[in-house]
Amino acid sequence: MIDKQINSVAQAVADIKDGSTIMIGGFGEAGSPIELIHALIDQGAKNLTVVSNNTGSGHVGLAALINNKQVSKMICSFPKSANSKVFPELYKKGQIELELVPQGTLAERIRAGGAGIPAFYTATSVNTTLAEGKEIREFDGQIYVMEHGIKADYSLVKCKAGDRYGNLIYNKTARNFGPIMCTAAETSIVQAEKLLELGAIDPEHVVTPGIFVKRLIIVPNPAAESQLVSEDRRYP
Repeated sequence: MIDKQINSVAQAVADIKDGSTIMIGGFGEAGSPIELIHALIDQGAKNLTVVSNNTGSGHVGLAALINNKQVSKMICSFPKSANSKVFPELYKKGQIELELVPQGTLAERIRAGGAGIPAFYTATSVNTTLAEGKEIREFDGQIYVMEHGIKADYSLVKCKAGDRYGNLIYNKTARNFGPIMCTAAETSIVQAEKLLELGAIDPEHVVTPGIFVKRLIIVPNPAAESQLVSEDRRYP
């Protein structure tokens, strides 16, 4: 019998080690696995490399993980947004490293990592500082930059619902990087708002097949990052 369910968020992240590479889903607030991130803060793993679209907001979620000095490097597309306070300050002080990746390139690097593709060529970043030090090739008269696929030790992802086999469905834009991060991580850890009975999801509607999910934790009333930020909440 296959059952991917984990009893608590603390148990779900308990074995994450110092120095791990972790993919964290989310497009701003949409799809951000706040409860799993806060459990990782409590767990205390340090020197983490985090792959995410942005660097979090306020002093909760990913921003709180960074503020707690657990992240040594960010690989992301938007290191500074309207409510990002923690990362810009640490970066200016030289206390955290940044690898800036255009958003489409970031998505494709993650997808490639999950598909077993070591590298690919893209025209994005040609003739910019982001292309410095990378292999450049010409195809059919156009210049391209080589980018490497990204794989991770763990991914932290949020979905709308899943069954105990780990089959997942998402809520609109909250899907964002979740499906490809599940494929690109050695251990994918997913928080779902609702547990569905086996067979309740039409196979044609499954977005992430259970084979890509290692652990599933049910968080029925997940925190809304925007509300926490508006209330100036802090974690821990």
